[in-house]
Amino acid sequence: MSWLPKSRKARRRLTLLAAIAPVLALAVGLTLWGLRDSISFFYTPSQARAAQPPVGRSVQLGGLVTAGSVVKHPDGRVEFTVADQTAADRVVFQGDLPDLFREGQGIVATGSYRADGVFEAERVLAKHDERYMPREISNALKEQGEWRGDGTTPDYARPSPKGGAR
Repeated sequence: MSWLPKSRKARRRLTLLAAIAPVLALAVGLTLWGLRDSISFFYTPSQARAAQPPVGRSVQLGGLVTAGSVVKHPDGRVEFTVADQTAADRVVFQGDLPDLFREGQGIVATGSYRADGVFEAERVLAKHDERYMPREISNALKEQGEWRGDGTTPDYARPSPKGGAR
């Protein structure tokens, strides 16, 4: 007794499916392999600390710019701290910041972590107005219980008496 269907039409369909399935699987696999460097994960500082993305891997880091942490150098380099409820990451950016960039506001920086743990940003996006915040940041803040929909700055984004993130 054969496992093939008795109908000639059904056998033809099964043969066609057996020929197409591996080709389709190979095409999907090659596509995903080719796009592996184009995929960018979004993290808040505490999520990045837990996930420990590899050095040099492109990720998006989002959070609030800690008040008093922005340092502008004469060569155009800018250093600042991005914080969430439980962690803060130092960010280095070379170039012009968006006009809406300021302390205490939400940002998303695209770049990668260096070996010393500093996030080197290639691009910085700032929120648009007092009520707008990128969906990824607002969802992450809501999950952590730190969502402030009224536009107030959370305590961890304000300067501490010692001069750093709380």
